[in-house]
Amino acid sequence: MVLLTTRELVMIGARVFCITTPVQRSSSIFFPNFPIRPVSRLSPATRPIVAMSTISKTQEELDSIFKQKRIVRSTVRKSLKAMDPSLRIQQDDAIQNTVLEAPWFKSCRRLCAYISCRSLNEVDTSKILSEILQHPDSNTTAQKKLYVPWVEDKNSNMRMLHISHMDDLVANSMNILEPAPVDAQGNEREDVMQADEPIDLFILPGLAFDRCGRRLGRGGGYYDTFLRRYQDRAKEKDWRNPLMVALSYSPQILEEGSIPVTPNDVLIDALVTPSGVVPISPCAIERM
Repeated sequence: MVLLTTRELVMIGARVFCITTPVQRSSSIFFPNFPIRPVSRLSPATRPIVAMSTISKTQEELDSIFKQKRIVRSTVRKSLKAMDPSLRIQQDDAIQNTVLEAPWFKSCRRLCAYISCRSLNEVDTSKILSEILQHPDSNTTAQKKLYVPWVEDKNSNMRMLHISHMDDLVANSMNILEPAPVDAQGNEREDVMQADEPIDLFILPGLAFDRCGRRLGRGGGYYDTFLRRYQDRAKEKDWRNPLMVALSYSPQILEEGSIPVTPNDVLIDALVTPSGVVPISPCAIERM
């Protein structure tokens, strides 16, 4: 298991910045301005030190963060587009095999997972989904209940709906597979937000990540919005929070400080990379 090195943390609003080198600080916002480059090796970690800040974001500061996010997205998209196809296949296999063999995956009974899209250069999840749906009686996937994303509108609203077969998926207007809101018998699919039992695991996509748990999406805000809603529901029901695990190619893992965040961004608990599992949060270190 790979853990994190001790480092200084700076809290902006409600989010944590993990910094391993000196940063320039302005009077209005703390934001590390580091060069963006993939991390080639993942170093061990110890418990981070947290500093609190009560400075609220002005619109000008938020606009600056959003601009920085656009720059990072553009850089990472170019890196992903330049990946050698054979390397991509190798990393897809390594990441999915790591998930399927992990005790925390084998033991989970209810999970939400994304359906990978080749045109978006996302880490492939087809093998994981197939193992769950086509081999429900195997030791790896016994009694798992799977929920997958369905985009409700263009206002960052997304639902996670239960599916039992790969045939439950249809291509939407963007040629991305997702479940139809009703099944073949005309019954509404179960929404995870109405489920009576908690989710154990979220398998998440993203465009870029760091080893402090920051995740950069594609700009729509769908996952951050949904994850905050689910966290509120789990708190209301007094459920244990699920593990939030993101899958990442090597070029998507950036230096600490390269990913700007706002108070609305949700941190992940762990990364699965071609090199293995990187637990980040205390709950991930405890449960993985």
